[in-house]
Amino acid sequence: MMFNRKNSYAWLALVVFMILLWLFFTPNQEDENIPKRVKIALREVGNQLLLANEDSTSIVLPVIEISPWLFELSFERPLSITPNDIVGIVKTNFKKAALPDQYLIEVIECEGQEVAYSFGILNDVERDIIPCANRVLPENCFTIKTQFTGKSTSFLSKQFFLILLFILFLVLIYLAFWDRLWVRFRESKKSHTTSETHTAHSFIGIFAFYPEQNKLVKEAVEIGLSKKECELLAIFVAQPNQIIKRDELTKRVWEDNGVIVGRSLDTYISKLRKKLKDDTSIKITNVHGVGYKLEINN
Repeated sequence: MMFNRKNSYAWLALVVFMILLWLFFTPNQEDENIPKRVKIALREVGNQLLLANEDSTSIVLPVIEISPWLFELSFERPLSITPNDIVGIVKTNFKKAALPDQYLIEVIECEGQEVAYSFGILNDVERDIIPCANRVLPENCFTIKTQFTGKSTSFLSKQFFLILLFILFLVLIYLAFWDRLWVRFRESKKSHTTSETHTAHSFIGIFAFYPEQNKLVKEAVEIGLSKKECELLAIFVAQPNQIIKRDELTKRVWEDNGVIVGRSLDTYISKLRKKLKDDTSIKITNVHGVGYKLEINN
């Protein structure tokens, strides 16, 4: 199951990466068409401004895209411009062409390049800036520059979607990588634990003593030990050929666990002696009136 999951993360990450590449390098057709729609809308703005001047013969010069999102409209002949007219004409035609709804319009005098009039639409009536609505600009040579200050919704949606996909890609890569690390860590820990289990023992004569597993091993034959037998033997193994007082043995094996015994110690010593009898080089001897000693004859 772990193997399947980590591979699924990797495959999903690959699929997301391919989608990211496709989206990144595939042009947004709608955004590509925006400049064309802007030019059409601005030419109609120019046409209606000329008609408002009762001019039906002069031409609107080609609309120039100065830079991305910045366009210039110019005329063959001078004209006068009423702010109310240009604001209404621009709003109507931009809306009809489904253009971005945030933009800045500047009416610039051809000679001297001074801004004769400007207004800003921010798609918010309270924030829209439309000054001097009734002050007519006398006949002059004008160019009209349009700067879009807010990109199209589709463009922002594509950017947002790309960001989400990229985050998902990173998460999948992280999960796949982390899964592999976690599996390796568990295998390493298991191997380390297994190794420790096999090596955590000591030798008593011909016996291998495994205190963590409560057993003795003699020539691949396991001899089970009770918990108390194991605890007693561990104390003796830690202090071979040394007398260990009865009180110390009793305290460490029984009284520390809240149990007080009478002759239990002698009973468990007797059981240990029987289990160690196959090796005559080791024995547990009774030191009368004192305690016991594990004698090991090297």
